[in-house]
Amino acid sequence: MPVVDVIDINNNKVGEALLADEIFGVKVKPLVIHEVVKMQLANRRSGTASTKGRSLVSGGGRKPWRQKGTGRARAGSIRSPLWRGGGTVFGPVPRDYFYLVPKKVRRSALKSALTQKLKENKLVVIDAINLEDIKTKKFVALMKTLNINNALIIDKENKNLQLSARNVPNFKVLKPEGLNVFDIMTHEFLVLTKPSLECIEKRLLVA
Repeated sequence: MPVVDVIDINNNKVGEALLADEIFGVKVKPLVIHEVVKMQLANRRSGTASTKGRSLVSGGGRKPWRQKGTGRARAGSIRSPLWRGGGTVFGPVPRDYFYLVPKKVRRSALKSALTQKLKENKLVVIDAINLEDIKTKKFVALMKTLNINNALIIDKENKNLQLSARNVPNFKVLKPEGLNVFDIMTHEFLVLTKPSLECIEKRLLVA
């Protein structure tokens, strides 16, 4: 079983944590990670882009000029896509981009992402993050002590931590239930508190 050091907020080792092989020791599958990240990005799309075809553009009910005898090309409507102010050809219309990959695939991708962070030595386990009050300055100082400048932090209900970190670039705080592949892959470090690590293992070890 993989073993990682457990540190405190002063970056001192206070113990060790055994990690489950079924979660942190699996074969990394880049294609599965890619598929899940693609799904997450698609599900975030609003799908509100809209254009008007020639049938939706106002005007154009009258033929601009007679069919023959003018020397000009035939025209049936001033709202033809060939005309300025005319309709758009094959333009985007409102649509829903939402889709899901199978649950087993999502679970496999999450395990692969966690394993990759461990192999890259970008997984940090901390015993607890206790901030006495909501102070961004204290949070920044804490991360500087840990030598971390870009991280996804996973902790159980911790209002002071969430509010202290919300305006700091390159940092994001989530509860264990919100752990996802996209946020793991877009942050350099993954910081887990011991209670959140237990929640994650309990969640992912379920068959």
